[in-house]
Amino acid sequence: MAQLGVRNSLTVLRESPSGLHLDGGPDGEILLPGREIPPGTRLDDALDVFLYRDSQDRLIATTASPLAQAGEFAALTVVDYHPGTGAFLNWGLSKDLLLPIREQTHHLSVGDLPLVHVYVDPRSQRLAASMRLDRFLDRSPPPYRDGQSVALTIANDTPLGCNAIIENSHWGLLYHTDLAFPLFPGQRLQGFIRSLREDGKIDLCLDPVGYQRVPPLAQQIVAILEGGGGYSPYDDQSSPEEIRDVFQTSKKAFKQALGALFRQRRIRFENPGIRLNPHQPQKRSS
Repeated sequence: MAQLGVRNSLTVLRESPSGLHLDGGPDGEILLPGREIPPGTRLDDALDVFLYRDSQDRLIATTASPLAQAGEFAALTVVDYHPGTGAFLNWGLSKDLLLPIREQTHHLSVGDLPLVHVYVDPRSQRLAASMRLDRFLDRSPPPYRDGQSVALTIANDTPLGCNAIIENSHWGLLYHTDLAFPLFPGQRLQGFIRSLREDGKIDLCLDPVGYQRVPPLAQQIVAILEGGGGYSPYDDQSSPEEIRDVFQTSKKAFKQALGALFRQRRIRFENPGIRLNPHQPQKRSS
């Protein structure tokens, strides 16, 4: 059965002047327009496509990927606004996504970038967006464990830190004291469960908990050095933003890993940058 709002693997049934007709099961044939057909596609091939509705409410397939699928959260730009109807959002497809007035938490203007949840309206069976995020989050006990790696979507600032949506399911909090660079709504990144609190709230961090983060990071640094001819321009004086972009970790964790490698005499500091010590055997960090 074809599923609206997500990617599906559908079989090519036939070709027509309009494009390819895919097997939608109980939903019948679903058109993949001619401009979307991957080169070399044949009958009976299975294609990975996203399903949405066109302006006439017909199911239509596309090989393009939207910025968010049904069940996901994303910050999407307002490209049009119709009083009495709502805002229209650019989500990466030819047909914009409607954010109805009833699903808005405050007035929007063209150019705004609200964080929304993409969902299938159960009454109209159309894809829509909502700014009422709490409605779509899980209130049951979280299934996570301390130290677990999770996907995060940044939501908003609070006096304590940044609220983040965990795995499109639960609220969590990243504390300002743990953040070395600014975050913005809709930003997606990997994080970790710091702790599951007795009150049901979830504390998060962007690096593995404790010293367990150091050995794999040290190994990553060595691999980057080896791939760069033994030298890297990044050292303990590099900015937190540079370190996060290159190594996907905090400056604190990066400095701990450099310290471990220096104590093992595997690197030396060149001010600027670091270099593998040629007088030591190239062993892997344990």
